[in-house]
Amino acid sequence: MQPSFLIKMLQSNTSINISHPAPGDWFVAAHLPPSSQKIEMKGFVPTCAYTFQPDMLVVRVVEVSILEPNIPFPQTLLFHPSYLKIFVPEYTQELRLELQGCASNGSLGCPVHLTVGSATLPSNFQKVLTCTDSTQACHLLLPSPPWDRWLQVTAKSLAGPHVLVAFSIVAALTVCRPWIVNFQYLLQNNPNQSCNASTSLLPPSPGYQDLGRSSSVGGSPFCLRSYQVMREDMDVVFVHFWPLNRVSVLVQSDMPSVMRLQLNTGMDSGGSLTISLWVNKSVISNNTLIMVCVNAASPFLSFNSSLNCTTAFFQGYPLSLSTSSRKANLIIPYPETDNWYLSLQLVCLQSPEECEKASVLVETTLSLVPCLNDCGPYGQCLLLRRHGYLYAGCSCKAGWCGWGCSDNSTAQTVAQQRAAALLLTLSNLLFLAPITVSVYRCLLVEASVYAYTMFFSMFYHACDQPGEAVLCILNYDTLQYCDFLGSGVSIWVTILCMAQLKAALKYVLLLLGTLVFAMSLQLNRMGIWNVMGPCLFALVLMVTMWVYHCGHRRHCYPTSWQRWVFYLLPGISMASVAIAIYASMMTSDNYYYTHSIWHMLLAGSTAFLLPPRDKHGEPWACSRLTCHYQICKNHREELYTMT
Repeated sequence: MQPSFLIKMLQSNTSINISHPAPGDWFVAAHLPPSSQKIEMKGFVPTCAYTFQPDMLVVRVVEVSILEPNIPFPQTLLFHPSYLKIFVPEYTQELRLELQGCASNGSLGCPVHLTVGSATLPSNFQKVLTCTDSTQACHLLLPSPPWDRWLQVTAKSLAGPHVLVAFSIVAALTVCRPWIVNFQYLLQNNPNQSCNASTSLLPPSPGYQDLGRSSSVGGSPFCLRSYQVMREDMDVVFVHFWPLNRVSVLVQSDMPSVMRLQLNTGMDSGGSLTISLWVNKSVISNNTLIMVCVNAASPFLSFNSSLNCTTAFFQGYPLSLSTSSRKANLIIPYPETDNWYLSLQLVCLQSPEECEKASVLVETTLSLVPCLNDCGPYGQCLLLRRHGYLYAGCSCKAGWCGWGCSDNSTAQTVAQQRAAALLLTLSNLLFLAPITVSVYRCLLVEASVYAYTMFFSMFYHACDQPGEAVLCILNYDTLQYCDFLGSGVSIWVTILCMAQLKAALKYVLLLLGTLVFAMSLQLNRMGIWNVMGPCLFALVLMVTMWVYHCGHRRHCYPTSWQRWVFYLLPGISMASVAIAIYASMMTSDNYYYTHSIWHMLLAGSTAFLLPPRDKHGEPWACSRLTCHYQICKNHREELYTMT
């Protein structure tokens, strides 16, 4: 993938000037610097909103002359440059541009600066020809120029502003004939093979061996062997490319075998182009090498003179197959929208005569996929849409990174993943302490809420783990909702229990608070005020009731200093530390142990803050299932004492 323009916007406005941009799709992407790993609750910390508004101003060239092949085109340069264009047809092997009869105010000098092609990215592939000496031929040779498109040529004068420069420019195209391997040809070479035009299931046959062995027919040379490729759209940004026989491509030494992959639908640039090639070890000799080039816009055809996969304006991707390396893979993330070409040719570097009669069948797997290997076990493939542009990407977990979440340089080990899962799940077992205290003091409603919270918190964190240490008993969204609901309602019922309300009012508020929690979590599950709002209301209610008891009894409430020292102060301290950790110390890196500490502190503070049992009641009274008479309790008077 070619590099892109990168600008750091330290001010409110910035601009980029691109002269003679290449036709096609251009993309503008803006992102903020990487954020800190700190986990912040939504609504607790103010967020900054940034607005990005790109504007594009296009200035078009009005006078553009058409340069016809093999016809000299006279030009005169004085103040302004001259703009020309030439159409490059398909199967053009070479383009030659030459300046003739160049003169400057009657002299023999040729101060002309010729630029061929359009501007792309900072790695500009424009070709420049500077002519200063008229004694030598001034020409530019472009191998494999882009097919089926107009090529822009800009001529500028290197002389002064008042110096007249005159010349003629000639464009010569070398176009060869392709040997097209189509469906009818394969049928002719397989007369006994029954085929279905929709599936084209044609195995390799002996007819392949004679395919294209002659490099010319009737005096017209062939420059390539073109294999027809079928495009099969499987899904969004998911395409398979099949040769006509569905599997293999014949590769010989006399000319390259070329396959065209059409990635020009507008959405094809949002995935990854994957190319896999392999050859059977028994069909390739030790001195034989299969060179492969992958290029956009035009194929690489000059295997006999160079192996660098460079065309006129594109640096291709080289691959090779041999006896020591029988498989080759190439992945191109977000390929540009264009026709891509796969070129293969047999090469014998040590003894070329060995390749004259050799033929090799290369098996291919060509596809456009949204994500590499579906992002693997440590990632999730996401299909995203931004302002009408559809693209896919991997969201990696457990420290894995890369295009397909396959880079483990910063990844967690399996032991670390299991340790994190055990800490986050088993830390919830400390809720057995408030459950036991609640049953001991006959607070069965509170005990049931704590048991609910412990159960769903354990299995939510078991399902929330990346990688291998994962266990989901329900779908993730349900477990998350139940965990958040249980945490909020646990705090709510604990504070209401501490407020020492009358039983009827207490259970009415408990039910109403649970309904409010359920509604607010459905509206915004990550908002901090969904939990803080009801809890602050419960705290105000508790303080109000305690102040009322103090005034009614004319004594500090609770009355026992042992209750304050051994229960309330430790419980409040643990709750304060838990809130501080939850609000300011939790990050993505330390989440598994800071959140585990949050679980333990929350459970411990709940066990300390629960009010004592009625001094007239018996321990574990509510756990007995025997039937007996009970004295009805008068709830009209609050006669509880704190011991």
